[in-house]
This record gives sequence, structure tokens and C-alpha cells, in this order.
Amino acid sequence: MLTAEENELLTRVEGNTPMAQTMRSHWIPALLSEEVAEPDGKPVRVRLLGQNLVVFRDSKGRLGALDELCPHRRASLVYGRNEDCGLRCLYHGWKFDVSGNCVDMSSEPPESTLKEKVKHKAYAVNECGGFVWIYLGDSQTMPAFERPAFSPDDATPVSIVKIRVAANWAQIMEGQIDSAHSSSLHSSDMVPARVSSAGADSERWLRPSTDKSPRMVAETTDYGFRYAALRRPIKDASTHDYVRITVYIAPFIALIPPNSSYNVASVIVPEDDHHSAFYFIAWGGNECPDTSAWRDFCRAVPGEDLNEDYTSRRHLGNDFLQDRELMKEGNYTGVPGIPNQDIIMWTSMGSIVDRSSELLGASDLAIVEFRRLMVGAARAKSVGQPAIGTSERKSVYTDIASFQGIVEKARDWRSLGIDQQSQPDFKQAD
Repeated sequence: MLTAEENELLTRVEGNTPMAQTMRSHWIPALLSEEVAEPDGKPVRVRLLGQNLVVFRDSKGRLGALDELCPHRRASLVYGRNEDCGLRCLYHGWKFDVSGNCVDMSSEPPESTLKEKVKHKAYAVNECGGFVWIYLGDSQTMPAFERPAFSPDDATPVSIVKIRVAANWAQIMEGQIDSAHSSSLHSSDMVPARVSSAGADSERWLRPSTDKSPRMVAETTDYGFRYAALRRPIKDASTHDYVRITVYIAPFIALIPPNSSYNVASVIVPEDDHHSAFYFIAWGGNECPDTSAWRDFCRAVPGEDLNEDYTSRRHLGNDFLQDRELMKEGNYTGVPGIPNQDIIMWTSMGSIVDRSSELLGASDLAIVEFRRLMVGAARAKSVGQPAIGTSERKSVYTDIASFQGIVEKARDWRSLGIDQQSQPDFKQAD
């Protein structure tokens, strides 16, 4: 468990808190590219770390990220006209390009030089792996943009589910790196089977183990940490372990153990202290589902399962539309879709869970490691040290990999999945 002071360090991401400073030191996966796909299309409000921005794609396809409120009279630019390579405020017609330059002031006299003196706050932007990435930190110390682990090149398929969740980022990330819960919470979707490797089809994932109480081991890395959940396999249990290695790349990304068809990752981005954007990603492999199939598998289809703003139509107010009759028939949760099952747990805790009253067990080793790592990172940042993963990091993101497989007991888990090249070939499970 954490003290109240430690919980504050871990969870508070608004303003100038140590965790906010830590996250601002990284490129942030701020929204989906598809949300701003159209040149001169609708501007999008994006909330990051308690700060509201407006993101738009201009006439030439360039992306801009500006503070939401016009510097003139503080009206929202989200409602502005996106036209002729700039975003024009509806109130008085001030217009800004993607760099924040004021390129027109229709309300001012033609001879006015005020336009040349106005510069709106703009942020550096990159586009990669289906995301628009924004850097909110000090431009003098901005790191070079680096491709994320789930998008090693432009040819790698990436399919993304987005759901906005009324919960703090830390309890969502703890759920993503917690291997033990999947054997219970997701037991109707992650089904034990006599297969040689974790499999996947359009309805469920298969696992070569019935073991619900894994042994946990972890190691710290220069980008975060990785840990292994060791389970008894269904076959050859006396000589082999079923190993699932999860990777945490601080502060936003978790690499979930893959299946025989594709890799899995998650991205958690804090909107503010009490709300987060959750992204669940299928990528790579030889049978990666396309975006439509992935969202259908996760029961997270916009307009069907999700509202226009990416919030779920299942929520605390309607008990997540849980089907108790389905539970009587054998479904474990009565709620379809792996992300939906997780969201019930995250939001039922309250938007910021009180970690001082928890009772942790041996299977919570990854949770303990995450908290130790990130509370320490916040404390280090508060005394002027570099943010975690930004200084003296030798690991290249696109080389980092998760792992799953049945291996001999004598094999050191640390040697497994240490990079993308060491991954086993993707083959359909037996």
C-alpha cells in the first residue's frame, strides 16, 4: 500500500506537480490521427494533464496544436473556422497558423501592426503509429521524437481502440500491467486450451494454462521495468513453465504479452487527475485484425458501444449494462469485451483509489514495482533530476518487446523477449 503523500505523487498530473513535469518531458500520444484526418476539417479539443488544447489539420495537411483559448478575448478556438492554412476565431476573426502565428486580424484596421506582435502558444507535433503526438514540455530540452515500440515502421499494421475513462491514469496502468487478474476477470474471453502457444480468433484468446496464481518476478530497466508471470502449462508442467512477460515503458505504454497472431499494447494518457484516455492496440504479427475487426472484438465500436466523445455507453449509472442472466449461463462478468470488463474495475474504485487501505498479495508484485518506480520518478523530478527514461537510456523503443511462451524451467526468463528480433515466429496455435 502507499501513504497518502505517495499516492498524491503518483496520481496528481495537473499543473506543475512532479508527475505532470515527468509526463511533460515525454512526447504524449494525444489523440488518434483519424480524429483529425481531414484537411480543413473540424478542430478537436484535447485535454492533457489538465490543460485544454485545440488540434487541427490545415489546408496543406499540416497538424497544429494550440492552447484552446484565443489570446484576444479568450474564446474557444475549437469552434473556429479551419480554412486557408489557419484556424480563425469566430469572435473577432483572429486567425492562427499551425505555428501559432497570427496571420489575419479582420477586426483591426488595415494599417495596424498588432498582428506581427501576437504569437499564440503552439506545441510541437508528430504523427506516428496512428497517433498524433504532442510535446508539452520545455522546448529547450525537447527530446527528438522516437517511434513507439508498437510501430517499428510505417508498414507495421496498428489497430487502436480508444475509450475515455473516468479514472486516474495510475489505476488504469496498474490494471494493464497486472497479469494475475486476467485468469479471473477475463476468464470467459481468455480460455485455457491444449495449445502450444497463446492463440486468438475473432471471439476469444486461448491460453495453454489453467493456472490462476502465477509466480511473479521483475527487473528494472532504463525505460521502466519488465516482469514475468510464471504459470503451470497444461502440457509438460513438470519440466516447463508458461511464461508471460509484460513490459512497462514509462510513463504511458505497456506491452502486453502477444498471441500467435499479433502483438498487444496499451497506452494510458491522463486528461486530468480524474479522467484518462485508454488506448488498446493490436499490432504486427501475421494476422493482425484491422481497425474495424479489433473494435468489434473489444466491443468498443464508436456509435455503437461508444458515444461520439469516445466515452462508453456502459457506465456506473447503468451498472455497465451487466447481464446477470448471462452470468448464470456461465459468462464470468456478464459484460462483453475485455476493455469493458477492465473499465468496471477501474471506475468502481472511484476516480482516484485510496491505496492506503489496500491489502496486497504475492501476485501484486508488478503493482508494487510500478508504484515504487513512478513514485521514485516523481520525487527525482521534484528535485531537478531528469525525467525517467529521458537520460542515459540506451534501449531503443522499437527494440523493446513483451513475450509469451512455454519454456523449460531451467531457462532464465530474463533472456526471453529481450527485443523484437528475439521473438518467436508468429504461428497459429495448435
